[in-house]
Amino acid sequence: MDLNRVAPELRPYVPKFRVPMESPLLRCLGYGVLLLLPGRTVPGVRFERRDDAGRGVRLFIPEVGKSGGALLWIHGGGLILGHPATDDRFCAEIARDLGIVVASVRYRLAPAHPYPAAIDDCHDAWTWLLRNASTFGIDPSRIAIGGQSAGGGLAAALVQRACDGHPPHPVAQWLLCPMLDDRTAARRDLDAEQHFVWDNRMNLFGWRAYLGKDPGGSSAPPYAVPARRDDVTNLPPAWIGVGDIDLFFEEDGAYATRLMASGVSVTLDVVPGAPHGFWRLGASTKTATAYLGRAREWLGQAIVARP
Repeated sequence: MDLNRVAPELRPYVPKFRVPMESPLLRCLGYGVLLLLPGRTVPGVRFERRDDAGRGVRLFIPEVGKSGGALLWIHGGGLILGHPATDDRFCAEIARDLGIVVASVRYRLAPAHPYPAAIDDCHDAWTWLLRNASTFGIDPSRIAIGGQSAGGGLAAALVQRACDGHPPHPVAQWLLCPMLDDRTAARRDLDAEQHFVWDNRMNLFGWRAYLGKDPGGSSAPPYAVPARRDDVTNLPPAWIGVGDIDLFFEEDGAYATRLMASGVSVTLDVVPGAPHGFWRLGASTKTATAYLGRAREWLGQAIVARP
């Protein structure tokens, strides 16, 4: 992909995060290095690690200004990489700024643990959070589910699974550049584009590892590929944010369109010239801070301002 397609403010950051390796496995491992950024907590937020919640959750609890809401957060990494600790500071800042409890999920990774391991672990964390809501001053009817990249895809799938079960259901779904559709990985015409940060060869590797078969087949197991779900009615409001040069731009827009056509309230935030994960790569830029500001404002309205 031509660097000139990247927004000028973001261009200095993008080349540093390109992984020039021929092997998709090595490229994915290189992407994993990007996720190993030091996590830090922030003043005014208490941290707890709970190993009794499925595979474990990392809790961020505001010490003041508690609103009674919560966010179940799922980290990214292409379904094959990552650790919730890399999002510690991000989660702590959300907890502080919105006065909500944030539970960051740990889940098993493919290919060692293919589907349904990850979605099962996320669902275990969801049910644990509901069961223990009163312990942390959480209103069970005011819990959102969110995630970024592969975590955004797992979040969308978890929302579907949770809404198919008994209430209370998630109040909102907060999806940052979500990885929603395995059929994108099956498109070999996208390989030559070489999208920044996460390209379609890496995407193929991630989906194949998770599904245990080549992606793009005639069907997918329940909750494995959220974009494959036939009925998307009666799901909670969604915020979907993505850059227009992100590999996931088309699939994210298509999912937003389907949700809206089914009567679901959707805010689709498209950032011109933004590659995958730009808000982490160029965190200090006006583009990234404005994007996260809009995302947090929406989340606050969905959780905190809910009647």
